[in-house]
Amino acid sequence: MATTTSAPEAILEAVGGPENIVNLSHCATRLRFELQDASVVDKATVEKIPGVMGAVPQAGDRYQIIIGGAVQGVYDEIMNLPAMKGGAGSKSGQSNADVKAAARAKARGKNAFVDAFFEYLSDSFRPLLPVLLGTSLIIAGEAVAEALGFIDTRADVKPASLAFVDAMYRSVFYFLPIMVAYNASKKLRIDPWVGTAVMAALITPNFIYMSDPERTTGVTCTVNETLGTDLCTATVFGLPMQLNDYGGQVFTPLIMVAILAPIYKGLTRIISPNLQMVFVPFLSFVIMMPITAFLLGPLGIWLGTALGSALAWLNNTAPIVFAIIIPLLYPFLVPLGLHWPLNALMLANIDSLGYDFIQGPMGAWNFACFGATAAVLAISIREKDKEMRQTASGALAAGLFGGISEPSLYGIHLRFKRIYPRMLVGCAVGGLIVGLGGGVDARTFAFTSLLTIPVFSPMALYAIAIAAAFFTSFIILFISDYRTAEEKAEARAAAAAEGFVEASPEETAADLALEEAAKAAAAPKPALVAGAVTELVSPVRGTVVPLAEVADPVFAGGAVGQGAGIEPSEQQIVVVAPAAGTVVVAPDSGHAYGINLDSGVEVLIHVGLDTVEMEGKGFEVLVKQGDRVEAGQELVRVDRAVVEQAGHPLTTPILITNTAAFASVETIASGEVAPGDPLLRITA
Repeated sequence: MATTTSAPEAILEAVGGPENIVNLSHCATRLRFELQDASVVDKATVEKIPGVMGAVPQAGDRYQIIIGGAVQGVYDEIMNLPAMKGGAGSKSGQSNADVKAAARAKARGKNAFVDAFFEYLSDSFRPLLPVLLGTSLIIAGEAVAEALGFIDTRADVKPASLAFVDAMYRSVFYFLPIMVAYNASKKLRIDPWVGTAVMAALITPNFIYMSDPERTTGVTCTVNETLGTDLCTATVFGLPMQLNDYGGQVFTPLIMVAILAPIYKGLTRIISPNLQMVFVPFLSFVIMMPITAFLLGPLGIWLGTALGSALAWLNNTAPIVFAIIIPLLYPFLVPLGLHWPLNALMLANIDSLGYDFIQGPMGAWNFACFGATAAVLAISIREKDKEMRQTASGALAAGLFGGISEPSLYGIHLRFKRIYPRMLVGCAVGGLIVGLGGGVDARTFAFTSLLTIPVFSPMALYAIAIAAAFFTSFIILFISDYRTAEEKAEARAAAAAEGFVEASPEETAADLALEEAAKAAAAPKPALVAGAVTELVSPVRGTVVPLAEVADPVFAGGAVGQGAGIEPSEQQIVVVAPAAGTVVVAPDSGHAYGINLDSGVEVLIHVGLDTVEMEGKGFEVLVKQGDRVEAGQELVRVDRAVVEQAGHPLTTPILITNTAAFASVETIASGEVAPGDPLLRITA
């Protein structure tokens, strides 16, 4: 029986009704809910609602529903529903707004700390992942050369060439605490160079020389039999200071910046603006450098060592259990952002032990994930499902060569409930092989991709484990399919409607004739003509970023469309129209612009990430919805300093929102681009 429930009503019902909504807002593509209880939302139900492109549960009780370019209209329709007006949620004479404000305060008190903690970890590490990946490939190259007998990385005396190559990757790992301090300071919205300088003080030659009794007086050292290293203590201002090597540490800068931030902000409130430039950094240094050296530094060392030792105990006591638990946990940790503490532990292990034992079992999870994606790709090729083929091929490439699982998770796996239980079998098989083989170690932090296999030891055991995980997931899913019978029927019907597969026998000759007549009557736009190739130019000056590396899983996974990201380079950022067309999305916040180009391409330019929260501050909007724009016409001017001070990334995704209408969307630019430079190649 056909339902008369509209999409806005269905969305409202799916999230638990107006009484469950603490706050509702939207950006250029997503409805952003803050709910009193997000557990009542059934993801599969939400994604079946017409017009919904996907659903993404967030930390705490936040929930995002992906709509695409029509989000403004859907938002307005939801807000205008009778249930959202008047008495919904009111009690004891309070207005609906008062009740929701109270609920919002209660919800934040309940979840805000946990949400903020994981966001803090995530944003402190995420910008470093590209350089960590790059350096891990240098180490992989060394491992291959050593396996072939060309070099000996363990020799006491090394050739200058090898020492130089070592310096190329050790720079990142040794100065990692400085980089983490910089990112953590930006996340907490204080001057990042202050946090950087405090942490750098503990890595200067002056501090390191304090551990040498021949260079510094008042230093005593003892040998730690367990670690086989010297533990030194210096008397500074009459107080004992434990001296540690802080190179490679991550817990110390995370703790330090968390303490520095309230001190820094407190100083800005009590010191006159005319004196802040000098005295806020000065007093921050005077307060935080001693606190870090005497207390927080040793605390960070102890915390990392204790957590690593606990996991090492489990790994040594029950290696099979440990090797199975890790890959079974990761599929649930990554979508929630809860894997960041484990990443920090991996880095701490490498610094304290010289190797890490978590990444090997983790590789079983990653390759089980990629095997499931490969099965989806194979099925989509067999059934000529162009949309899923595009999604799966991009996600698989990002996984196998970049070690990135988010495109697979958000683009495919979380959308189909049959995938996870089958993928977990692959995780368990890979982990079991690692455990039975006695474990796998890594000498560096590495994305578990095909390119970093040489980083792991023993390499043969690791290769067998990840291959078993990959093909177990692949075979099970390819045989059983990733969709239910209903989902397969819906997919085939949708594909037939789009002309991706042959029409079913039930379609009558009259229907086909009418369809062909309609197609003939409608002259296709230039970019939509079969075989047409359209180049889209960059709308902003900056550095091209692969879409899979954009720090937003919805964009990176291609849920809104394929495209590329750009890291703007100008202080005063100017965004222009890439081609002539009509503006269909231009919110007052100025953070996003949807343009239906005359060519038939539909493009979304999203200026920064989560910049909708700025409510237009720093954005000079130059067009409005419905405006006609020409190529090169300015859309918005953005003050970089205002956005950075608010703590939002400026990465600007350029997305083709009607990607499904094309055979491919390829990024053809790399490095620096200027407005008007070719960016994307779109093939009909």
